[in-house]
Amino acid sequence: MPDTFKAWIGRDETAATGGLTFGDIEPKVFEADDVDVAVVYSGICGTDVSALGGEFGPIAPFGPRVAGHEVVGRVIRKGSAVTHLSVGDFVGVGAQADCCRQCKWCVEERVNYCTKMTVTYGGSKYQRGAAKAAKQQSYGGFAKHWRGSAKFAVKIPTGLDPALAAPLCCGGLTVYAPLRRWGAGTQRARNVGVVGIGGLGHMAILIAKGMGAHVTAISRGTSKRDDAFRLGADAYIATSENTRADFKQHRRSLDLIICTINPPELPLNDYLGLLAPEGQMVLVGVVLSPMDLMSGSLIANATGVSGSVIGTPEELGELFALAASGGVKPWINKVDMDDINQAIPAAKAGKAKYRYVLVNKDNGGVV
Repeated sequence: MPDTFKAWIGRDETAATGGLTFGDIEPKVFEADDVDVAVVYSGICGTDVSALGGEFGPIAPFGPRVAGHEVVGRVIRKGSAVTHLSVGDFVGVGAQADCCRQCKWCVEERVNYCTKMTVTYGGSKYQRGAAKAAKQQSYGGFAKHWRGSAKFAVKIPTGLDPALAAPLCCGGLTVYAPLRRWGAGTQRARNVGVVGIGGLGHMAILIAKGMGAHVTAISRGTSKRDDAFRLGADAYIATSENTRADFKQHRRSLDLIICTINPPELPLNDYLGLLAPEGQMVLVGVVLSPMDLMSGSLIANATGVSGSVIGTPEELGELFALAASGGVKPWINKVDMDDINQAIPAAKAGKAKYRYVLVNKDNGGVV
């Protein structure tokens, strides 16, 4: 492999509005537990749009930014310590590029809580090995190639379209992990609510149904009602149509709610009223403003509110297997990666239904 990779680079906040430039990046030093991947597909996540627009902080002080953390491609090189992958395998890489391997969470294989996590991009520095010594940062999958730890490159099984696997790597995993943790489809959580029908929410409906749950889709209006039922939802609540009546009608009907939205004023207490006793509401959409929470909403029914961040490589493997069985097919719009400067603003405008997937035709991708 060359010492540089070709990528679409963000150098300032215009990256989110068509300002990405195509050029060279220097990947991390290749180590024994690494793989090189020829990127074929790369999903556009809402976090990519936010990061390229500087919503999480300025770009320039941290050097060039290559976004993309729903990366799918073929292994073209593997290090001597890599035993679970072969050259030619299709793999998926999500929002985490490495972990320290030493903290409590790494030892317990809950690596998404690693205290020294290296995320897939965004100025994140490597925290171990030669890459740490060289003070190198990570780069994502809006590129021709990706290099990183094989631990976080999960093999895509036969039977799963690699293009459909891309949005599962972050968006799908983000909702699958809490659905799994809280027992969706089991006696513990037969009835699952999904708030928001977008990139994350539509996958949450698909995955919860694939796990055997009864799913209630929750959205502000009725414009997405038909889509919700096509995705497999069993019931639908339009919160802005007749809010009080809907919340009253469905009171204490749900065992688990996955909230995928992040409005400035999330009606948290109203949603908690939908939970059955000992039910749980899990936030996966990052709300950047304070939220009001009445303790009585929790105490009366012993309900809880928690969050969840991505998931583990093992959980991603489980999700791939579930999708390969035919029950989970994200709705995607393929776009040539050469047209990324049109796709990013379109994603920001909410035009995807429900996930853009960039295609590297040079590496065998099909639009």
